[in-house]
Amino acid sequence: MKKIIIFASGTKEVGGSGFQELVENSRTGVLDAPIIAVVSNFEKGGIQKRAQNLGVPFEHMPAPWSAEQYQAIIRKHQAEWVALSGWLKLAKGLDPQKTINIHPGPLPQFGGKGMYGHHVHQAVIEAYKNSEVKSSAVSMHFVTEKYDKGPIFFQYPVAIRENNTPETLAERVNKIEHGWQSFITNLVVHEKIKWDGKNPESLIVPSWYPFI
Repeated sequence: MKKIIIFASGTKEVGGSGFQELVENSRTGVLDAPIIAVVSNFEKGGIQKRAQNLGVPFEHMPAPWSAEQYQAIIRKHQAEWVALSGWLKLAKGLDPQKTINIHPGPLPQFGGKGMYGHHVHQAVIEAYKNSEVKSSAVSMHFVTEKYDKGPIFFQYPVAIRENNTPETLAERVNKIEHGWQSFITNLVVHEKIKWDGKNPESLIVPSWYPFI
């Protein structure tokens, strides 16, 4: 089985809807791989509560978020794949061929350190007002040790409406994330989408694939 561990920060109060979507879809077959654990940098909070409700093993990962910490958790759960879903810390020491992330905006323009969640949506709205972009997007990419720099293998446009705020845009982006994350993750863990971990031009996707 293609065992997946999820890293999802959430907050002290809420978060983890993407994690829950992956778990539920792994149990219905949309994602043909088990979610064996979830990790958060908050010991108590949205992720821990969802993990408890879903019956998924939970791991708290405090600072300094070192390569050794990541690797120890991967070994403990014998995970083959790592999915970052709302994880806000720099991933270190992980296999770039086996680690993926979902991002709530167009990459590479709205990626990098500090570009997460509300900050992404705010930046996209400002760029839209300045006629620099016409839409936002949900992006997925392989993960390297630089924020949002791995090969992008999924971008799905999300139209921006005149009355959108960062909050209302976030709601619409989130729905698209939930609609596609499990399906695309399934393609990756079954190696329909892959790369050599070094050269972005080595990226391979199915011949029918329209999302990049």
